[in-house]
Order: sequence, then structure tokens, then C-alpha cells
Amino acid sequence: MELHVTRWKRYGHDRLYANLPDGTAVGWADVTTGDITVLRVECRDDVIAVLTQHLQNFQRVPPDRAPGVQARPVLPPLTPADDLAINLPGDSIRDLLDESGPGLMERVVSRLLRRPSEWDSWRKGLAGERRVGAELNRLRRYGWRVLHSVPLADKVDIDHLLIGPGGVFSINTKHHHKRAVWVGDDSVKVDHGKPAPYARKSRAEAKRVARVLERYCDFPVPVEPVLVFVGVTELKVVATQLDVRVYQERQVSALGPLSGVLTDDQVERVYGVARHRQAWSQA
Repeated sequence: MELHVTRWKRYGHDRLYANLPDGTAVGWADVTTGDITVLRVECRDDVIAVLTQHLQNFQRVPPDRAPGVQARPVLPPLTPADDLAINLPGDSIRDLLDESGPGLMERVVSRLLRRPSEWDSWRKGLAGERRVGAELNRLRRYGWRVLHSVPLADKVDIDHLLIGPGGVFSINTKHHHKRAVWVGDDSVKVDHGKPAPYARKSRAEAKRVARVLERYCDFPVPVEPVLVFVGVTELKVVATQLDVRVYQERQVSALGPLSGVLTDDQVERVYGVARHRQAWSQA
């Protein structure tokens, strides 16, 4: 069987992929550890042979002999209080509104006077996260796991985490009702306004997620950043080097068919870590 080997380096990972002539990945090897993962059983022998041959070109140290390697931390047993799987889309914003938002009378007066409130943007954000969350929940039929409102240590949260055969996606929702959005390589403009650092922040968030997950998993966990825009009249992506996926809310279904990155066992392992509140307590 003819297989082509390509090298992939991203988010701190270094892999060799074995691909069929049509570009379909059938296996990969971690250059650092030498571990080989077979994605198609029928190609097992050829995958192992070609990747083993290519790995010989890289000098590596076995992980159990590498200097300074410490045992991975272990999370305590999951309790209902620490289980983030029960979180609903927008829970963090809803809690903030409940704790610090305007009271009933203030909301009624603002509506009667049609007076904008400083909390309007929070309510829009809540509506946007709920709409995107509903779309992501549909992907469970394809074997994906979904988490919402994942709290971090500095009183911010990750809007959504999508975990499945195609990898891990850190999803940031932006609700710009009836606005036109322009996305460049490193900036986003809403109605031709000032550039917003959405892409930069999304990349930083994805790296933060990867650090947490790999702290408890004994295999690389690739995390891709995603920006999802809700309610926009136009979404124009002109980036040529953008490493952040950009969608409108209904387009997130394109993530459903992705595969070949994590095995079923790895998906469950990553999900088990991600849903544990204490994994994120110092993130």
C-alpha cells in the first residue's frame, strides 16, 4: 500500500501523519515519544512500517527515561458538585446577571423608557451562547461531547468545549445582532469599526485549554480555537493565514463529520478531565 508521510507541527505538538494518496489520514506518530496511533485497522501493518521508518530520522528520548519527567497529577473522584456536564449554555452570564444585574423594577423602567442598560450586552451574550449551545448539542449524535460555561480561575469562562473524534475545539461566541462582521488574519471589525482582538484571544484560550487537558492526559490533545458569530447580517472572512475557525451559528454543524484525531478511548479520557471542575481551578 502506497502511503505518504507528512509532518504536522502545531500547538506544541509534533507528528508524522501517514496518508493515503487521496490525503486521508490512516495513522500518525508522535515525534517526541515515538508512539504510533493507527486510525484504520486494515492499514495497520503498512502504517506501522512507514512511520517506524520515518521516526528513525528523529533522535528521541523514551518518555520513561527523559530527565525531569514527573508523574501526571490525578484528579479526585468526580462529584455532582464538580461535574461541569450539567452546565447549560450561558450559565456563567446568567449567574452574573442574577448576582449583580439590574432588579425587576430597573429592568421594567429601562424597557418603558427604551433606555439602554449596561447589562444589555450581557443579555445579548447569554442569548448568543444559548443559540450556539443548541447547535453544538446536535453534534452529540456524531459521538461528540459538549461542555458549556467552563469556569477558569480568573473569573472568566470558556463559552463551549467540543470534544470528539475530530479533536477538541474551544469555542467563543460573539453576538452581533444585525451587524456586518469582517475577519482578517489577526483582527475582526464589526460594521467597519475598530479592530477587535477576537482571534488573538481565541488562540490564547485554546492554548490554555490544551495545557489543562494535557496535564492529566498521557497523550497529545490538539485544541483548535473557534469563533462563532450570532445574528450577523454578513460574515466576510478575508484571512489568508488565520488559524482560527470562523463560523456563523448554523455552520458549526461542519465540525460534526470531522474525525481521525482522537480515538474513542481518548475522547472519553479528555471528556472525563474537561468535565471536572477541579481540573480548571488553577487554569
